[in-house]
Amino acid sequence: MHVTLVHVHVKPECVDAFIAATHANHAASVLEPGNRRFDVLRDPEQPNHFILYEAYASAGDATAHKQTPHYATWRDTVAEMMAEPRRGVPMLGLYPEA
Repeated sequence: MHVTLVHVHVKPECVDAFIAATHANHAASVLEPGNRRFDVLRDPEQPNHFILYEAYASAGDATAHKQTPHYATWRDTVAEMMAEPRRGVPMLGLYPEA
């Protein structure tokens, strides 16, 4: 399983708009054939810090996600909302087994 933890720091005044845009991306992403999880997490101590937990069956499925119209819409919509560039940390999913 191919997992990426995407850390996003959002400008405080953009949090609500970021959540709305990310909800739309989440709703479409979980329908992708290779998607195993697409969780959106918010730090309770830093409410403008989010982590997107993206799990795909393969690296190819994760790459295909970035070619979807919903991802492109999300990327372009939230670009100016970020307080700093988002940071994706690739991980290898061990359990559950693929």
